[in-house]
Amino acid sequence: MVVGPPVAELRGAGTSVAAAVNGLRASVAWPDAPRPVLAEDLLPERALDGDRAARKQLVEEIYEPLCKAGSPLLDTLSVYLEHASSLEATARMLFVHPNTVRYRLSRISELTGHMPADGRGSFILRVAVTLGRLTEGAAQR
Repeated sequence: MVVGPPVAELRGAGTSVAAAVNGLRASVAWPDAPRPVLAEDLLPERALDGDRAARKQLVEEIYEPLCKAGSPLLDTLSVYLEHASSLEATARMLFVHPNTVRYRLSRISELTGHMPADGRGSFILRVAVTLGRLTEGAAQR
């Protein structure tokens, strides 16, 4: 069972139903998802399955705030994810102290609501950053 987002009026019910249906279709990609699961918790799976609303939400709620916070956070996240979530390897690549990496990862978690060190959190963040970069790349073409 997938639960769509709450809406204030009946006019918004279609959006909620669409999110729930798209979430149900995409839920097979996350077999360990809790049941019931919120459609919002399935954003990366929905986005990968072609749900434009999910893609837009990931970019607006995760990628754009990271960009606005400054390149050190986005750079740290990118390097951290590319180096198998290793604090030490990330610190070496960025020429900073591991505590700086810890601080930045904490800020990323506060800003996005997703922990980079958590398996699910890192997946959501990676998909959001990838979609954000693709969106920027398409706008530059």
